[in-house]
Amino acid sequence: MQDIIKIHQNDNVAVALKPIEKGTMLQVDGKNVTTVEEIPQGHKFALQKIQAGEEVVKYGFRIGYAKEDIVEGAWIHTHNLKTALGELLEYSYHPTKTELKETEHAYFDGYKRPDGKVGVRNEIWIIPTVGCVNDIAKALEKKAQKFVQGTIEEVVTFTHPYGCSQMSEDQENTRKVLADLIHHPNAGAVLVLGLGCENSNIGELKPYIGEYDENRVKFLVCQDVEDEMEAAMALLEECAAYAGQFKREKVDASELIIGMKCGGSDGLSGITANPTVGAFSDILISKGGTTILTEVPEMFGAETLLMDRCADEALFQKTVDLINDFKNYFKRHDQTIYENPSPGNKKGGISTLEDKSLGCTQKSGSALVKGVLSYGEPVCTKGLNLLSAPGNDLVAATALAASGAHIVLFTTGRGTPFASPVPTVKISSNSALYQKKKNWIDFNAGRLVEETSMEELSMDLFQYVLEVASGRKVKAEEAGFHDMAIFKQGVTL
Repeated sequence: MQDIIKIHQNDNVAVALKPIEKGTMLQVDGKNVTTVEEIPQGHKFALQKIQAGEEVVKYGFRIGYAKEDIVEGAWIHTHNLKTALGELLEYSYHPTKTELKETEHAYFDGYKRPDGKVGVRNEIWIIPTVGCVNDIAKALEKKAQKFVQGTIEEVVTFTHPYGCSQMSEDQENTRKVLADLIHHPNAGAVLVLGLGCENSNIGELKPYIGEYDENRVKFLVCQDVEDEMEAAMALLEECAAYAGQFKREKVDASELIIGMKCGGSDGLSGITANPTVGAFSDILISKGGTTILTEVPEMFGAETLLMDRCADEALFQKTVDLINDFKNYFKRHDQTIYENPSPGNKKGGISTLEDKSLGCTQKSGSALVKGVLSYGEPVCTKGLNLLSAPGNDLVAATALAASGAHIVLFTTGRGTPFASPVPTVKISSNSALYQKKKNWIDFNAGRLVEETSMEELSMDLFQYVLEVASGRKVKAEEAGFHDMAIFKQGVTL
């Protein structure tokens, strides 16, 4: 295993791949550099003297300015590095990329739906319209496990605290996301469970749902029946009869939609896990598939790299709006735009938002941006898409599922057990995490600095995703975890 890595030839820092003791002599680009203090794993150290006010460069781009003079071999972190980012910026379009070459077809075993969509799971979903019926939904989930047989893989409820006492855009978010999930092809059938008096009652929600198959989607207003458990179980029996008809069939990988997200990142996330996901994204897109990148606040500082990869100027302008709309959201609430990174990120070696964002956007690979989606908007364009959603892990992963992702790839340097409405693959940035939390982590990208090539690792990940799409359960599914979180933006009455 390597001890350190210099990511880009223009960098004036290197990253420790394991803890480096003070006084260690290291050779970088044929030059000896001696550390003048201990360098924790994932953290940066100076390859040359950097004067106060000079740029600190990682990934080939500025990640901030030196707060003070930094000597060669010194640890670089929040104590001597500050962000260089401002607030709203002017952008110009400089297209730099070309289309990926097509590669041979790949296949998985999925569920073909009558509406032309494809699912990677055949589950029955219970979706409450309002938090008031959450406990009923959970009781139904437990009682309905008897329907898990044949090709029905799970009965799952997605509880949430919303659907009432919300205003304007906040209420719209709830309605859009619930409608998106009702249409998600991983659900063979759906029971929509309402109370009756809520703002987002079933009557209000139906226009957002639009056309639906009455055999697949059932509705129950609890206030309208004497025994809601009895009525709901009768409807779930109908759902089971319908969903149980579906069987896995051979499906082209071009039908796959994969969400990409990171959280609990460390200094290796942008070196191992995120680039591996980026290479995976390129593989899937080269086969006609679709990927979605989100967590907009973690694009700040690296957004121009994505803007210049937009397929046309209209998409460039939508990406500018994507970035600036989120900055204005922070400003409306009197919050610092560049509050990131989190305490856990800093402990792992990420010092500024530019540092975090340049690592985060590695997940996008090299493909052209073909779509820019608003929150709750279903994906309709194949290739790489950008989605408006915050960095919060549960909210962003739910947003990816709502926009149509069959599976979410989640990279992490510190580990997390959370799930989302769809299979959520946890990818560790380092082997130590993989070994420690095998009950959480599905795939180890730490192998990238242990003599495994990017080509081999990304193809391993691609094959693993095909297996998950064909029915292999991820660790969160094995544990029975299913989470959903809607983006809360407005006033609660």
